[in-house]
Amino acid sequence: MELNEITEKIIDAAVTVHRRLGPGLLESVYLLAMVRELVRRGLSVAREVPVRIMYDGEDLGEGFRADLVVNDLVVVELKSVEQVHAVHKKQLLTYLRLMNKRVGLLLNFGAALMKDGIHRVANGIED
Repeated sequence: MELNEITEKIIDAAVTVHRRLGPGLLESVYLLAMVRELVRRGLSVAREVPVRIMYDGEDLGEGFRADLVVNDLVVVELKSVEQVHAVHKKQLLTYLRLMNKRVGLLLNFGAALMKDGIHRVANGIED
């Protein structure tokens, strides 16, 4: 499955979840619903994926947990806030770099319309 096809299915799932649950719930609720919708769409989903941090050649251990990793290609971070700020996008870009992934989606279920809560972040990895 191509990267664009995967991200389209993730976005479609987010729109479905937002339409059914509405804005303003806890991120944990949206995470559970997203996993269900993504699996229904035939995607492989890992949730709360631990990411180890390497610093100066040393393994510092688990630095954070990514909300979702879909098909081992796309990192998905969920928010339920009134407004997405630049720091949220920077955080996702850092996650992409640390995980060596190309694309991430920041999905804000706090937006009145889901289309306003979708942010795609790309990591310019050099192969």
